[in-house]
Amino acid sequence: MKTDLELALECAVNIYHRYAVRYPIDDYLSRKEFSQLLQDTGPGTLTDAYIEQLFTKADANHDGRLKFTEFLTTLSLVAIDAHNKSHQDPGADHGHRHGHEHGHHR
Repeated sequence: MKTDLELALECAVNIYHRYAVRYPIDDYLSRKEFSQLLQDTGPGTLTDAYIEQLFTKADANHDGRLKFTEFLTTLSLVAIDAHNKSHQDPGADHGHRHGHEHGHHR
């Protein structure tokens, strides 16, 4: 039986491949494919400007497309933002209890 983390990682890889093989058929995400991927599967709070900012940050070699490792950069940024937002919601129980000294706040 796969662990939750294994399932989440498998899901991320599958989503990447589902969108990366659209137009053109390759193993990269174009700007349009990336935007569509996040609009379809990301948190509903993502704006076009935020998506564009993520793409620009992640496109390390400035070729106008994202390879899988660059896509992982965006995934980590979105996850960090979602985690930080969960701490801003007063009284929210986001699945774990701890003080704010746990080392991931900026």
